[in-house]
Amino acid sequence: MPNSKTKIPSTQKYLDISEIKNDCVVLKNGNFCAVLLVSSINFTLKSEDEQRAIIQGYIGFLNSLDFPLQIIVQSRPFNIKPYLIYLEGLRKKQTNELLGAQMADYIDFVRELVELGEIMSRRFLIVVSYSPLGDKKRGFFSRAIGLFKTAEVVKVKREKFEKYRETLFRRVDKVVSELSSLGLKAVPLDTQSLIELFYNIYNPTESEMQSLTEIENLRVER
Repeated sequence: MPNSKTKIPSTQKYLDISEIKNDCVVLKNGNFCAVLLVSSINFTLKSEDEQRAIIQGYIGFLNSLDFPLQIIVQSRPFNIKPYLIYLEGLRKKQTNELLGAQMADYIDFVRELVELGEIMSRRFLIVVSYSPLGDKKRGFFSRAIGLFKTAEVVKVKREKFEKYRETLFRRVDKVVSELSSLGLKAVPLDTQSLIELFYNIYNPTESEMQSLTEIENLRVER
């Protein structure tokens, strides 16, 4: 019979994330990451010359980098609920009976359109990373041993957090500048947005039913 006092391990134990603070993600291996939300370009509507220029600019952007990054395209069902709640609030405040009826019809139309069409929202993210440990210069056995020294890595990381974060965001600034020259706007996600991003990734069903509270109201371990 299992011991009733036995603690069930938290799911955080199985995540690669050590903590999220000051607009960056710290992994258990000591690496620092920042996530950029990037605008998009409707490539198919561009002329042939414009398309060629965009491709060449993108090649130049990749060749200008001397550090790795990850490009992520995230597709999710479009959450129309907040918009419908907003419309319903306006309808209730409407004093004109005819306009109120028309707004009710419009709300029903939007709701049915989304349900039938399965409209998807798409976000483009770029992950910029920095490894204080310089894994590129370490051999296989050094990296393998490092996996079993998580506590030591976290301790070093906390002592030099600001220095590592500054180095990371120099890379972020470079990526933002290069993308700007391509006509793309990139914005680093802040701490609250990062927490919500990973909450939505690991809890897709719950995130649709309940929004995550503001970071100021979260109770976290220090």
